[in-house]
Amino acid sequence: MSYQVLARKWRPRNFSTLVGQEHVVRALTHALSEQRLHHAYLFTGTRGVGKTTLARILAKALNCERGITPTPCGVCSACQEIDSGRFVDLLEVDAATNTRVDEMRQLLENAIYAPTRGRFKVYVIDEVHMLSNSAFNAMLKTLEEPPEHVKFILATTDPQKIPVTVLSRCLQFNLKQMAAPAISGHLSHILETEAVPYEHGALSLVARSAAGSMRDALSLLDQAIAHGAGRVDELQVRNMLGTVDLDYLFSILDALISGDAGELMRVAADLSVRSLSFAAALQEFATLLTRIQIAQFVPASLDDEPDRDRLLRFANAISGEFVQLAYQIVNVGRQELQSAPDEYSGFVMTLLRLHAFRPASVADVVSGVQAKSRAVKVAVAMTAQSEAASAVARASPAALVESVSAKVKAPLDRDWHEMVSQLSLSGLARTLAQHCELRSLTDEECLLRLAPEHAHLQMKPAPDRLQQAIVELLGRQVNVRFELAKNEEDTPAETAGRERRERQLAAEQAIEQDAFVRDAIETLDASLVESSIKPIV
Repeated sequence: MSYQVLARKWRPRNFSTLVGQEHVVRALTHALSEQRLHHAYLFTGTRGVGKTTLARILAKALNCERGITPTPCGVCSACQEIDSGRFVDLLEVDAATNTRVDEMRQLLENAIYAPTRGRFKVYVIDEVHMLSNSAFNAMLKTLEEPPEHVKFILATTDPQKIPVTVLSRCLQFNLKQMAAPAISGHLSHILETEAVPYEHGALSLVARSAAGSMRDALSLLDQAIAHGAGRVDELQVRNMLGTVDLDYLFSILDALISGDAGELMRVAADLSVRSLSFAAALQEFATLLTRIQIAQFVPASLDDEPDRDRLLRFANAISGEFVQLAYQIVNVGRQELQSAPDEYSGFVMTLLRLHAFRPASVADVVSGVQAKSRAVKVAVAMTAQSEAASAVARASPAALVESVSAKVKAPLDRDWHEMVSQLSLSGLARTLAQHCELRSLTDEECLLRLAPEHAHLQMKPAPDRLQQAIVELLGRQVNVRFELAKNEEDTPAETAGRERRERQLAAEQAIEQDAFVRDAIETLDASLVESSIKPIV
């Protein structure tokens, strides 16, 4: 018997064996159990996440000889024929090679005929976004009002290219990319069943390289088994994928901590000798920095991490600021590889840039800034105290009394319209401020008057946000209190409305007095549409 690749051999045959799409399986299972069947389904997602597989399982669930069920038996003739691709009432169409309207019309002409073998005639159209606009228009009528015995299952990797008229007629399910742990766990189950020796680190590498695609992971696993002569070892998988050993990356971190630029050059030379991808090295390094930052803020998340001890060591040895800076340097360096004289030069310059901003230098800068900030604050405070003391010495008792009294009264003279324009507010809180009138402002309290017809503007959290903004503007803690009464002065909202009406009136007058407009009115018996006149400013 010829060898069957793992991607085909281990293709799920029912909902229970489908990995990583629990949200879609749950919805379809409930619909099938309650017989709430839609006439058109749309599965979206990237390559290798199970769109076509899910379509075939759904076709079995609809046509199983034991009845419509979320658990097709898999042994009846209908189930077996669907699994083998021989079921006459399951029509699988590749829209990428059947894009024209004539092909779609020919396909749909047979939809009116009853199914030959099954309960439903199921049309599975893969990469449906590749159809032409004419082909989409040709299928719209059938898609909207299909015969009772027809079900459509559409699949695509690019739903944005599907017309809205088609999307609105389908139940849409977005299949998500599979997490690396879910992929590696499934690969582990497969290898144990196939009796293939393996190392868990190798499966983690395969899962990460698959980028969320189970089909890609199974293809890589087939390649890894062949590359390792029946074994899946981590070192061999690294060589096959061209991935960088973490020891190189940890060596870079050690060199950065110790300030050893020579060690950085040695690591770069070793990677060059092994012909490893420098772009992949920087990508892996960015991932490592992410894990270190997580270790710094959420160390409990490393409980199941195989490199937990080493990650914690670097998390304690490097500041969080440097991790953020290094992450940015590495990502920028990876983008600049294409414009570098060669990849080796670009990689070396990225390492030297990290060395120039190594942890010690970053810590020195941060501490220097903090020290300078403290010195400035102390100097300002001392200067203020000195000036205050001099003023007190020069002032007469009467002047001191007047000064203290003025300190309380000064805020009362603040213009509320100006304050509102300076408040950092938006939405309902800003509207509340604009409809208020300032009645009094002291060191402890800000009293605002609000007209009764605007009482609804006091809905939470608008008053709290307004108080916070006033505190930030004044630089001191004050309690904002509201009173409901008719305003005695114009509020900012009323002032803005009046100014807006004045500008509108001026614009209308300017148009009416324009010589060209007057001539048009007199000569052509035209009339002005006042609602179309808008002031320029």
